[in-house]
Amino acid sequence: MTLFLTEKEVENLLDTRSTLDAVEEILRQQAEGRATNRARRRVALPGSGLNVMFAGAPEIGALGLKAYSVARAGARFYTMLFDPETGELLSLMQSDKLGQLRTGAASGVATKYLAREDADSLGLYGAGWQAESQLEAIAAVRNLNRVIVYSRSEESRKTFAQKMSERLGMEVESTHFPEEPAAQDIVVTSTSAREPILHGEWLKSGAHVNAAGSNFLFKTEIDRDVVKRASLVAIDSREELGLEAGNLLQALETGVVLPEAVRELGQIIAGQLLGRRGLEDITLFASQGIALEDMAAARLVYDRAIEQNVGREMNF
Repeated sequence: MTLFLTEKEVENLLDTRSTLDAVEEILRQQAEGRATNRARRRVALPGSGLNVMFAGAPEIGALGLKAYSVARAGARFYTMLFDPETGELLSLMQSDKLGQLRTGAASGVATKYLAREDADSLGLYGAGWQAESQLEAIAAVRNLNRVIVYSRSEESRKTFAQKMSERLGMEVESTHFPEEPAAQDIVVTSTSAREPILHGEWLKSGAHVNAAGSNFLFKTEIDRDVVKRASLVAIDSREELGLEAGNLLQALETGVVLPEAVRELGQIIAGQLLGRRGLEDITLFASQGIALEDMAAARLVYDRAIEQNVGREMNF
């Protein structure tokens, strides 16, 4: 029997802290050769598109794919979770919230390993739905004394600041100066920008940057100087280079950074590579979002659904 889970049920079963732990562990397994991931594949049509990504992690009992369509009417996300031993389809779940939380978790894990231990301020570019999970995850791994958000829309950034202040029980500021978030210890870009909104000259020494809004080659939120100033550039999976790592494309194409110099976050988690070397270093995580992160979150959701008797069974 296959368990079907709705968007609301998934949202009720998943939380930031557990997703952080699951994503950290699955990236460790990837680095140690105990889990496998394949890059996103796309079909583009004039008015819509289909995206599919897939992965397998036998130690957590997860094999599957996430497929999502994007059209003028919106996006629709579904994850299929299989049993890696029997091949049985365990669950079909709607997974928009799942994707939001695992994307935030990846930045949270990167911040845990790459930001300074004393980092206590966060600057956000973007005030949309994805920015919410970015803030929540980073707040879970660092004690933040200041959070400041910038977006092109004054209304959206003020609404975001008020909403997240109430949710997290801390003050979230908004600003109309685009340079101000870049002056913080931790900087996040979570936007739909196609041209750089974060410039490397704005960053202070010792900052950590999570560039999380671009997974298309023609979209870039950060300029080449961000990459040039970074002593370490990390990514979820090096397979994404040349396929969709738009935030790194200009730097790669102009030799600012060589592909061989881009590290996988999982290698740092597993202790195979050194992350931050000094307090003055600038570090960069170019987040793409990979299927292994989806599988880790989906397995967590499925196990909790079984324990709590949530969802409905379908007999194919």
